[in-house]
Amino acid sequence: MTQNAQSLSADQSNMPPDNWIYIQERDVRIGRLQVFNNWSPHLVSDPSKVWLGLEYFCQEGDDLWTKPDDEMIRFAAAELAKIGMIDESDVLDGTVIRVPKTYPAYFGSYSDFWKIREFVDGIGNLFLVGRNGMHRYNNQDHSMLTAKLAAEAIVAGNKDKSAIWDVNVDDEYHEEKK
Repeated sequence: MTQNAQSLSADQSNMPPDNWIYIQERDVRIGRLQVFNNWSPHLVSDPSKVWLGLEYFCQEGDDLWTKPDDEMIRFAAAELAKIGMIDESDVLDGTVIRVPKTYPAYFGSYSDFWKIREFVDGIGNLFLVGRNGMHRYNNQDHSMLTAKLAAEAIVAGNKDKSAIWDVNVDDEYHEEKK
């Protein structure tokens, strides 16, 4: 869910300097908060406003998923106010985007995934990319990199997929504002 704008200027707000933060308070359901202004000034149409993205982890058909958009926007604003991030009256607009199957789920036989990878890697013109394609947790940067590497391999006529599978195998990964 994206909570679009707040009337306070970015300099006057309580917003953290982070690109995103995980919300740990037990009395709200927000999972992660993104401050789009901190990613890039090119992501926001009016840099004098704070542009936020709230992520809720839910399942298709559950109470959050089925909540009408206008109710979800009010719910999200109330949660941000509850944790002291905003004043609800400052919210100007919001947009709700429901993304099914955003995260891969690992149940039971994930330790045998190498068998699937070995099989699909043998299909010369099939390149698995991103979270769901690779059945691996990748953030957006990782997912875009796997797609870029796949496109480069296809253009070069290279059927080796090892560079794609080598993305996001580090023990640590940190984003930095540049």
